[in-house]
Amino acid sequence: MWSRKYSFFLLSAFILLSLFQVPTGAALELKKSYIVYLGSHEHGETATDADFDRVTQTHYDFLGSYLGSSEKAKEAMIYSYTRYINGFAAMLRDEVAAEIEKHPEVVSVFLNEGLKLHTTRSWEFMSMEHQSGVISPASVFSKAKFGEDTIIGNFDTGVWPESPSFSDEGIGPIPSRWKGSCEAGIPCNRKLIGARYFNRGYAAYAGPSTLKNATLNTVRDYKGHGTHTLSTLGGNFVPGANVFGFGNGTAEGGSPKARVVSYKVCWPPIFGAASCFTADIMAAFDMAIHDGVDILSLSIGTVPIPYFRDGVAIGSFHAFRNGITVVVSAGNQGPEMGSVCNVAPWMLNVAASTLDRKFNAVVELENGKRFKGESLAPGMPQKKFYPLISGLDAKLANATDRHGLMCKIGAIDPEKAKGKILVCGRGNVARVEKSFVAMEAGAVGMILCNDQFSGNELIADPHFLPSSHITYEDGLQVFSYLNSTKNPMGYIVPPETKLHVKPAPYMSSFSSRGPNTITPEILKPDVTAPGVNIIAAFSEAASPTEMSFDNRKAPFAALSGTSMSCPHVAGIAGLLKTLHPEWSPSAIKSAILTSARTRDNKGEPMLDGDFKAATPFEYGFGHVRPNRAMDPGLVYDTSIDDYLNFLCTIGYDQKKIKRFSGTPHHECPDGMGVLDVNYPSITVPVLYGRVTVTRRVRNVGSPGTYVASFNDIPSGLSLSVNPNVLKFQSVGEEKSFKVTMEVAKPGRSIVFGDLTWSDGKHYVRTPITVGGIKV
Repeated sequence: MWSRKYSFFLLSAFILLSLFQVPTGAALELKKSYIVYLGSHEHGETATDADFDRVTQTHYDFLGSYLGSSEKAKEAMIYSYTRYINGFAAMLRDEVAAEIEKHPEVVSVFLNEGLKLHTTRSWEFMSMEHQSGVISPASVFSKAKFGEDTIIGNFDTGVWPESPSFSDEGIGPIPSRWKGSCEAGIPCNRKLIGARYFNRGYAAYAGPSTLKNATLNTVRDYKGHGTHTLSTLGGNFVPGANVFGFGNGTAEGGSPKARVVSYKVCWPPIFGAASCFTADIMAAFDMAIHDGVDILSLSIGTVPIPYFRDGVAIGSFHAFRNGITVVVSAGNQGPEMGSVCNVAPWMLNVAASTLDRKFNAVVELENGKRFKGESLAPGMPQKKFYPLISGLDAKLANATDRHGLMCKIGAIDPEKAKGKILVCGRGNVARVEKSFVAMEAGAVGMILCNDQFSGNELIADPHFLPSSHITYEDGLQVFSYLNSTKNPMGYIVPPETKLHVKPAPYMSSFSSRGPNTITPEILKPDVTAPGVNIIAAFSEAASPTEMSFDNRKAPFAALSGTSMSCPHVAGIAGLLKTLHPEWSPSAIKSAILTSARTRDNKGEPMLDGDFKAATPFEYGFGHVRPNRAMDPGLVYDTSIDDYLNFLCTIGYDQKKIKRFSGTPHHECPDGMGVLDVNYPSITVPVLYGRVTVTRRVRNVGSPGTYVASFNDIPSGLSLSVNPNVLKFQSVGEEKSFKVTMEVAKPGRSIVFGDLTWSDGKHYVRTPITVGGIKV
């Protein structure tokens, strides 16, 4: 696992390396793969393949006018986006790309960059039906037939179609509206109804010769990540699922009867971490919209970038415009503030928090102290105390102290570690790799101690020998014992599954945080969902740790990351789409957000990974509550025009906005500010004096009267709402209100509060974030 402080270095190295893309046969021409984005297509429902071919020819002609001929354009072209996204990807010199961007019909030209998958690496690792009292969507949504009418697509590493999670037992005929298909060799059925792969953007970096490898020309999953996320969002019921005997129960996806589709856009990492390339992602978006999906789940991302240069933001806007809810991962760069990615407001951005289930592996010291850790490793050979030794004390003479403490490969002396429990610090090396190092050195066990940044975040990994992962504070006590005792002894109790643990949920330390660095006025992440130690289906072509030295295979694995929380919410969105087929993507998103909860199962405010109070910058609106989302009462039904006005307010060119949207009639409004965009949250990055913002809500429940109230508003900030009562006579009725905020003493603090509209049955909560206040 790459530690957090290397993330920026990795990105910089990747950008530097991308400058040296030289395609075969063009050794004298330095070219890079670029995306030329031209806006939207307006084909209509009757479009044919001939229409799409004509679009491709116009792309050849357009590019040929810069390269000298259509034939040269065909050689340079990687993709022609012909259905809903208008544009193409091609190998271009920098100066040509710069000239193309000056063309009046071009919205933007940007590099085909590599994105990362959002799991934490051991891997730093679908909920089991019985495993969590925090979220249990299937038991609540029986009326929705578990999402059978919904089609959910997943952009990832593909699928292992033979997994029992993709059985079509008990599932009816495929919806007639489905236009997709399965690539050759993938046994699709009434459950797994589509499977496509996109790899030309990847090949532009990795080299065309890499595609001669059969594993790079198939939707089949040789990594495990895609199978895990796809089964989390829509896996069928599988009794007796477990990970090496732990967590036994019935596996089910968020929408267990939904139709699922795999779009493989992620491949073996190159340049350190880049795995999923923008050109492939945009091609998959274009096809997924055409195929007829209802929901899309993307557990991928990179650093935040401007919207017209962000392929995920562009693709997801086209999906939103066509009625598709797009759910994305917040990223795994926490606890660094401002690290949240995928921040376009039309996407539903998901952070990661814990379940109320743990795989306890208690560490006992001979001095009587006990520390609760987690693990999916086997028990120790005998129930007795064993000698303890730190990686620092067990290091080889030529190894650095840090490499020894981190238990890196080649740093531990077998003569010192043999027969002992090796104590390792977290970081620098993948967690499971440390247990492999311990095993190879002849140790009988390993204790993995968190660093300060990881805090209380514990990951249950399938280690190679008896192991336990403990918190930072507990680790300090273990190291103190080692340093103060002549013959330190310890024992690791065999792991056992514990349910209904408290407190839960709390935020994972790895989950990326706000504020939104592209548009601070839009709160991101939007919501949090289970993302730690999530059990779901896995590829049987990969080991559960994906380490080259791990030869184990398992039909289910436990993974952690915002990659895992994202499909939970996509599954909930699928259930809502089945229950309320008339709802827009904004209505589905609003229902999930405004019904979320900010308290844990002790009734206390949710905590962060360091067990300090979490804020909306960590959890957005809070932890998802699918039962409340199905009947939210009111929704913020943000429209296409709202989002186009949003782009106007943050300075985007009106002509480019029209091409982006495909609505040439749209005019940027006068006098509107970004704070007035009809987003379900209210975020004022800096407030000096007074500001008034406007919002509107739509009634999706029974007629009723809603009264406004403010909660947790700190001193120094005054709030008022006008009107403070909203009376709805019918379903679909929409009303506006204004919120005025005033600060008496400007300062530097950021404060948080809530506005809640309630009719006594529904509670529609809007987080309020205000900066620049003295408290």
